Amino acid sequence: MAATRTPRTDPSPSSRLRSSRGCPIQLEVIELIGEIVARYHQEYEEAASRHGLTGAQARVLGLLSLGPLPMRQVAQRLKCEPSNVTGIVDRLEARDLVERQPSPGDRRVKVAAATEEGRRIARALRESLDFAREPLAGLSQEERVAFRDMLRRMLGTDVGAV
Repeated sequence: MAATRTPRTDPSPSSRLRSSRGCPIQLEVIELIGEIVARYHQEYEEAASRHGLTGAQARVLGLLSLGPLPMRQVAQRLKCEPSNVTGIVDRLEARDLVERQPSPGDRRVKVAAATEEGRRIARALRESLDFAREPLAGLSQEERVAFRDMLRRMLGTDVGAV
């Protein structure tokens, strides 16, 4: 009589996490990610400062340079309180880097939009960030795509998106 095999199923993400907690490679990857985050944050803050901005102001300006957004969406995307965004936008507006406009879909709603000068500064800020650009230059296009896809997977975003 032949033995029947029970099909193996992939372990759940939580059981994989529990079983890999002491895994040396996982610990090293976590440490490396932490180092990357710290270096990026430091360079971003320094670049923002060179443009007379705080890091938070630079992040809001960078987001708004991609297109106008309601304040609530800015807060959601940056994972902060709407009241914080209001203060940041107030300061950026005082420097003529951002302006408030009525929403095209609902004139009762105000959206924040980067001015031409705001978009120029956001572009200059992005171009001044060499920390990630230099190491990525050493990777082939295929390696960059694979790295991007791994990061998206870690963040739970669509790998197929461009």
